[in-house]
Amino acid sequence: MTDGTRGDDDKSGSGKPPPDEAALSARLGSLNQRLSKIQDDRKFQTDQSETGSGNAQSRASAMAVGLRLSSELVAGVVVGTILGWGFDRLLSTSPWGLIVLMLLGFVAGVINVMRSAGVGRTP
Repeated sequence: MTDGTRGDDDKSGSGKPPPDEAALSARLGSLNQRLSKIQDDRKFQTDQSETGSGNAQSRASAMAVGLRLSSELVAGVVVGTILGWGFDRLLSTSPWGLIVLMLLGFVAGVINVMRSAGVGRTP
């Protein structure tokens, strides 16, 4: 082994890799080409979707929809709570009016959110 040969790895001495390594290298090259093609395709699709002038507009629109839906839910709970507190003060049924009408307000808020979001509509 002092003469600089590779020993058992390369018996032919010609410097060519064994057939197993050549096949592995070919498969690795093929895999690299396929991966780079897929990455290029994804980058192209991402670039197309982001270059549209409506990207910032759609993001702002989505934010507006989210705020509207959350405000409808909160409004339902707040209105139910205020009405429940008012009934408790008038009828001296504390805390049952508050509890019942708060739950009804929550249900009403959820129904309003579902109606606004279009969930449950038949086409």
